[in-house]
Amino acid sequence: MGDILLYLVPSLALAFLIWLVTSLHPLFFVFSAVGTLCHELAHFSVGLLLGAEPTGFTILPRRTGRTWELGSVTFANLRWYNAAPAALAPLLVLLVPLAVAWWRTRGAWHFGPADLALTLLLAPQFLSFWPSPVDWRLAVRSWPWVVIIVLVALAACWLQPGLLHALTGKLSSFGSVLD
Repeated sequence: MGDILLYLVPSLALAFLIWLVTSLHPLFFVFSAVGTLCHELAHFSVGLLLGAEPTGFTILPRRTGRTWELGSVTFANLRWYNAAPAALAPLLVLLVPLAVAWWRTRGAWHFGPADLALTLLLAPQFLSFWPSPVDWRLAVRSWPWVVIIVLVALAACWLQPGLLHALTGKLSSFGSVLD
């Protein structure tokens, strides 16, 4: 895991620089285009798989009040069961740099010219994986999932009385590691 994180340091540093310059002028949004594409494709793909029926897709930046909207996907059938997965799908974008870093650091590795190009492609992913405020508001439509998860957890603890004790024991040992 240490090699993977070390491999991603240049991409994280470049992401920070891109974040700094995009606040200076809209022209610099071009540096985040790859990340915006992945963000919107995640919405589109998960929405398509779960029946949210994507009807619009764009990655062309447009001004909305005092801020910029870098892209958007619209859905015709966003319901309680597919709203959160479709809205929070960009979180999956974080798997892209992690998978590439895992692939590049298997065995003995060194940072070469191909890795420099990958750094340029991976950096925007760190800026695009977090869902927007609109995405979070849409995800709230899936509040019944919270009830379902709680009920399943309670049923599991009721059916397996030792499960709750095992989980709380693991959590307390994890807390002592963090101290």
